[in-house]
Amino acid sequence: MTAAREAQAERAPRAAWIGLAVLTLINLLNYMDRFILPAVMEEIHQSELRPTNEQLGLLTFAFLVVYTITAPFFGAYGDRGHRPRLLALGVGVWSIATALSGLATSYWALFAARAGVGIGEAAYATIAPALLADYFPVSMRGRVLSIFYAATPIGAALGYVLGGQIGEHYGWRYAFFIAGVPGILLALLALKLPESLQRSAKGAAAGFGNYLVLLRNRPYMLVVLGYAAYTFGLGGISVWMPTFLERVHGLSTATANNRLGIVTVVTGFVGALAGGWLGDRLLRRWTQAYLWLSGWSTLLAAPCAYLAFVLPAPGYLYAIFAAELLIFLSTGPINSSILGAVAPTMRAASMALSIFAIHLLGDGPSPWLIGRLTDQRSIGEAVMIIPVAVALGGVIWLYAAWRGERSPLPHPGASA
Repeated sequence: MTAAREAQAERAPRAAWIGLAVLTLINLLNYMDRFILPAVMEEIHQSELRPTNEQLGLLTFAFLVVYTITAPFFGAYGDRGHRPRLLALGVGVWSIATALSGLATSYWALFAARAGVGIGEAAYATIAPALLADYFPVSMRGRVLSIFYAATPIGAALGYVLGGQIGEHYGWRYAFFIAGVPGILLALLALKLPESLQRSAKGAAAGFGNYLVLLRNRPYMLVVLGYAAYTFGLGGISVWMPTFLERVHGLSTATANNRLGIVTVVTGFVGALAGGWLGDRLLRRWTQAYLWLSGWSTLLAAPCAYLAFVLPAPGYLYAIFAAELLIFLSTGPINSSILGAVAPTMRAASMALSIFAIHLLGDGPSPWLIGRLTDQRSIGEAVMIIPVAVALGGVIWLYAAWRGERSPLPHPGASA
């Protein structure tokens, strides 16, 4: 391809960049809402609600179960309905549910509110990446999705920091109020997004029949299986690391969340952007560049995660930094692999099935399992399942990359 053609391929309309900005801002709020909970779990544990460690883990599990179950419904219609409307509805629902978490007067009321957050976020998570895949050319997909997903660690860090500070000074209930209110305004912005600049689903969509096609797509299923193992480990880190730092290293709630927030925002932002840029560069030489990059970076993250749980201060901070930097390198590339492994008419469905699998097998059970093991043994022993899961994700992705390089057939979405 000539330089002129490459430049032409990487052009995108102004509306596409506006869409990217709005969706990235909503994604930041999305993860801030999610990570308010782990930031204030110790305060909830000591509050009048008095939940056990297992029940604390179940709060995240409740969100993820509902999120996982409802995602396929949004995916089935996300490739043929008016996606900005569904997306805006989702943002509004999760924001209201987050605010209601702060009004809970019993553990089960809090459980129900956290479950309600999952309904709204399922709509957003299935539709937003599909819209971005339509807005931008394939040669920019890795970088565009990396920008979008770079909001993940920033939002998580804001959740940790704001949750820790507000929880310590004003109580855990106010942390949920602060997180929930801005979503209403962002829902109104989402309504103004264009349906698509290049509608991916031209003609009739297959609805739920798309999932049967995806289940027979071996490259796609391998990517998702590796993603589930990866998410199991990442979910355990994100939910239990603040509590681990408080109980094992004796840090205060605010200090633990501030340190983890700083590490997460730096490693997530740098790792996600670097991974997207590097993946797009390597894609010019290797057809499976996204998977090779994701597999090796995730496999190398596993021993760093182990050291984060066994080293004394300040060594554990350096290990956390290295582990999260390597983990976040795969953020854009692996989601690009998911979208590139399917036909353009199945993008929302592919994201929905991915969400269903990674939360059903990944960060849905991992917080609950770690909480249960903590009640039975200790948190230091319970978290040892995290490096194993991370390593497994890397191995599966490397195997998928190896198989893909041997296959003479391009992925269905490679040129879309």
